[in-house]
Amino acid sequence: MVPYLHYNGSIKANSYLCGLLVIMRKALIIVLLFLFAIPFLSRSQDEKAKLVQLSGFVMTSDSLMGIPYCHIYIQNGGSGTVSDFDGYFSFVAKTRDTIVFSAVGFEDDIYIVPTKLKGDKYSVIKLMTEDTVFLPETIIYPWPSKEFFRNAFLSADVPDDALEKARKNLERERLKELGEAMVMDADENTDYHFRENAKEFYYAGQVPPMNIFNPLAWAEFFKAWKNGDFKSNK
Repeated sequence: MVPYLHYNGSIKANSYLCGLLVIMRKALIIVLLFLFAIPFLSRSQDEKAKLVQLSGFVMTSDSLMGIPYCHIYIQNGGSGTVSDFDGYFSFVAKTRDTIVFSAVGFEDDIYIVPTKLKGDKYSVIKLMTEDTVFLPETIIYPWPSKEFFRNAFLSADVPDDALEKARKNLERERLKELGEAMVMDADENTDYHFRENAKEFYYAGQVPPMNIFNPLAWAEFFKAWKNGDFKSNK
């Protein structure tokens, strides 16, 4: 009685294993068929994709100004272009391509080329939002450490105050140097020109006097000579 039951159980186990092997074989065949069919499916999809001349403008969303030098490329495609100074771009893409727009100072954005297009040319206006980045405050000091700042502060040459500067600027020697180096302004030049014209008009029609025959001029000359006014200051 016992050996018969044991033999019947082994038959059931063998039948169960056979059924499991058949199911696994069918599943393996289905998986292999699916893996072999994927390239053909993707190829058929690529064949359905149509080439399109994609053109347009990249502009700011707030002021509608063209964004120059914006990078426009196909995601995972490796091809693209750059917008010109006015934000215009044009390049060849395919339907269902994901176009990436990237520019400095703006948030990146994407655009998917639609599939239902009547012609082989398509225009688009892409608006981009500014990406404002607030950096933390940074204070730059000319000293690498507090010790260098202390030494520089103690050895600093403190300038004079306003009263001391005014006193130096009003010194007699300083004013004399400034007066000798200062040229005549417009009023002084006009006055000098009028005085010269008046002198010419005063002696018009006659020979002007010459100081070489003036005894008073000779007296002043000898006086200045005795006083040493003609000595050179070296």
